[in-house]
Amino acid sequence: MPTPEVGSVSGRKAVRFPVVDPATGETFDEAPDQQPGELDDVVARAQRAWHGWRADPAARTAALRGAADAVETAGDDLARLLTREQGKPLAESYAEVARTAARLRYFADLAPRTRRIDDGRPVHSEVRWRPVGPVAAIVPWNFPLQLAAAKFAPALAAGNTVVLKPSPFTPLATRMLGSVLATALPEDVLTVVTGREPLGARLASHPGIRHVTFTGSVPTGRAVAGAAAASLARVTLELGGNDAAVLLDDVDVDRIADRLFWAAFRNCGQVCMAVKRVYVPARLHAEVVEALVQRAKTVAVGPGLDSGTRLGPVNNARQLARVEQLTEQALADGGRAAWGGHRLDGPGYFFAPTILTDVPPGSPVVTEEQFGPVLPVLPYRSLDEAVDAANSTGFGLGGSVWGTDLDRAEAVADRLECGTAWINHHAELSLAQPFAGVKDSGVGVAGGPWGLYGNLRPFVVHRPQEV
Repeated sequence: MPTPEVGSVSGRKAVRFPVVDPATGETFDEAPDQQPGELDDVVARAQRAWHGWRADPAARTAALRGAADAVETAGDDLARLLTREQGKPLAESYAEVARTAARLRYFADLAPRTRRIDDGRPVHSEVRWRPVGPVAAIVPWNFPLQLAAAKFAPALAAGNTVVLKPSPFTPLATRMLGSVLATALPEDVLTVVTGREPLGARLASHPGIRHVTFTGSVPTGRAVAGAAAASLARVTLELGGNDAAVLLDDVDVDRIADRLFWAAFRNCGQVCMAVKRVYVPARLHAEVVEALVQRAKTVAVGPGLDSGTRLGPVNNARQLARVEQLTEQALADGGRAAWGGHRLDGPGYFFAPTILTDVPPGSPVVTEEQFGPVLPVLPYRSLDEAVDAANSTGFGLGGSVWGTDLDRAEAVADRLECGTAWINHHAELSLAQPFAGVKDSGVGVAGGPWGLYGNLRPFVVHRPQEV
């Protein structure tokens, strides 16, 4: 499917940048490297399109439903291109495309509710809702389509227009998605721009943008918030996670081992709300490590387009180097690799699925976000010690508790300092639920009606009951 150039400068050949296949480490295509100066025209067109888009809720609903249908129709092309540039197994790319369509369909049927205020005065007061204006959506490389839809679907449903910027590591599937959506949406309602920095910084600080929604690292999130503050734009930030899984002493290790492994290693561990550290009662530590090692030994690692692959490569060379550095530091700190702990031989950005033990609690692989196929398993002596350790970092995206006594597990989950806590599973979200972090893991709320209202502002009308 051809992907049209968006925002190119008339009379000048567009500058392009390489896109690398992480399974080979080689360039396989290029994308437009749009310059910050081009954003003025893009945002101006989004502003003009906003006036018509916000005026007709019924037309928006129909357009978003049509957009969902178009995404499903293009699913094969989108999934294959997504795997090529991101690296994930093809089955996971198909699931991401399906989630993208489902999110469009969910928000197409969601509308804000007018509320009457009855405070005893002889005045009829109503709270109505209005869209905020053009929205900047800045998306990372781990789930480029799904996270894009998590931003643009509620923004569009609320009556805003969107300028969408994907990561320069994964621009192509998003550009294709933009072309697919253009068959169902009015012109300039959603525009995809691609490029390297400082394009994202300029978009976040653009005076015509009224809401900046960003997913990425904590340092970049702080920079985005600072840039948006220049124009007093609203910000929604989903930032890093270092989710802890706390296993209780009554846990059935055999029963939960598969779920626990994939909660940590899905998408090669490149999930904000993946399990990134496991706390285990000391007497069960060896059993849990062995169960996880058996799965790490046998999981099929390879290119995402190969039919048997369950675990693909790390997405890019910079992230691979970080995963390697954190692992080497953990080993230098006294940790031991029960399995893995190294890059895999051959082309591409592959790192062996790694289970670490004996890691000191202050090692960076425990206190920071590794965002790769590496999992430290740490023993604890008392439950209070485990909860304190789980809450000890600056992150607070998600967490989970695993055990047989569900009431006890829920009581422990209630002590975790995070936005979402799961019991006996992890990182599973409904389209209808809110998603938000605490501490350094984010600002604002995504998902469900909360995500819709995050793209609206209240408008109050007072009318006397008598002339």
